[in-house]
Amino acid sequence: MGIATATEQSPPKPNPKRLSGMAGFPVNDRLLRTCRRQPVDRTPIWLMRQAGRYMAEYRRLREKHTILEIIKTPELAVEVTLQPINAFDLDAAIIFADILPPLEAMGLSLDFIRGEGPVIHNPLRIAADVAALSVPDPRERLGFTLEAIRLVRRELASRVPLIGFSGAPFTLASYAIEGGATRNFVLTKSLMYNQPEMWHELMDKLAAMVGDYLKAQAEAGAQVLQLFDSWAGALGPADYCRYVLPYSRRVIQTATTSGVPVIHFGTGTSGMLEAIKKAGADVIGVDWRVDLADAWCRLGDDVAIQGNLDPVALFAPLHMLEKHVASILAQANGRPGHIFNLGHGILPQTPVEHVAALVYMVHEQSTA
Repeated sequence: MGIATATEQSPPKPNPKRLSGMAGFPVNDRLLRTCRRQPVDRTPIWLMRQAGRYMAEYRRLREKHTILEIIKTPELAVEVTLQPINAFDLDAAIIFADILPPLEAMGLSLDFIRGEGPVIHNPLRIAADVAALSVPDPRERLGFTLEAIRLVRRELASRVPLIGFSGAPFTLASYAIEGGATRNFVLTKSLMYNQPEMWHELMDKLAAMVGDYLKAQAEAGAQVLQLFDSWAGALGPADYCRYVLPYSRRVIQTATTSGVPVIHFGTGTSGMLEAIKKAGADVIGVDWRVDLADAWCRLGDDVAIQGNLDPVALFAPLHMLEKHVASILAQANGRPGHIFNLGHGILPQTPVEHVAALVYMVHEQSTA
C-alpha cells in the first residue's frame, strides 16, 4: 500500500510561519514533513506515553525515584525519554514530563500518590484562589524540563525529532478545580456556568502560562509541540466554543510564533472536530471513537491528522493487530499528513513485544 509519494497530487505548500524554527532537521524527518503534509517514504509513528510503565527499564527507575523526581532531574528525564527510542524504530521522541507541573509553578500544591494518581492539595474553590495564582516565566519555574529538552536534543544526535508538550487550559483547569482526576466534571462545569468571570480569569492565566511554556520548549530545542486537551471531550460543542476554544486558539497562536508545528490532541472529541480545527493547529489528533476517514472528510485536507489506534488493540493477537493497522492505513488512503499514533496513551500492562510489532507493521504496510 502506497502513502503520500504514491499520490499524483502535488503536496500543499508549507506554511512559512511554521518553518522558521526548523533548522537542523534530523536524519529521520518523516514526522516534520508529515506535519506539513509533505510526501514521506512511509507513515511516521510515535506513541503517547511511549516512555512509561510498560517498559521494564522505566519500572526499575521508578523503584528508586518518584515521578516528580524523574521529571525534575533533567538527566533522569533524558534517560526515560530515550528508553523507547533505543528499544523501537519510532519516528519521534517526546520529552518525559507531565502536564501538571505548570500548575505547581503557578502556586498549586501537586503530588502523585501511588495508586491514586495526581492530587492537587489546594484546589481552586473561590475567586480569591484564582486571583492568587501567578503566571511565572516558565524558563525560571519549569527550567528542569527545558534543560531536559536541550540534553535530549544533544543525545539524539539528529536521529529523530523531539516533541515537547503541555496540557491545554481546559484540562489544567479541570485538575486545578477538581483536585485530581474526575469522571463527571461537576465542580469544573459548575464553576464555568455559575461563576463565568472567575472562569475566564482562570483561563486567561492558564492560556498565558501554557502558550509561553510551549514557546520556551521550542526555544530549548523541541521541534514539534503537542497541546494535550485530554478532557475536552467532557464538553458539548457549544460549551467548548464558548468557554474553551478562545483560550486554546490563543495558546496555539503563541506557540506557533516559535516556527514549529503544533499537534492538538483530545479524547472523546468526535462531536467537535470542526471547532477544534478553528484553534489553528497544524495537526489534529483523533481517537478510536471516530473513523479516520470520516474525521478527515470533516476536517478537510488542509490539516494533518494523528491517530487513531485503540490502545487496547495492543493486547490483541498479532494477526488481529495487523488488521487494525491495515484498516487505519486504508482509511488514510495515502493522503499526505497522516501520523500513526494511539487514540490515547499506552496502557501500563501492554506487552512490549506488541509495541515493537506495531511499529514494524506500520512501517512495513505503509512503505511506498
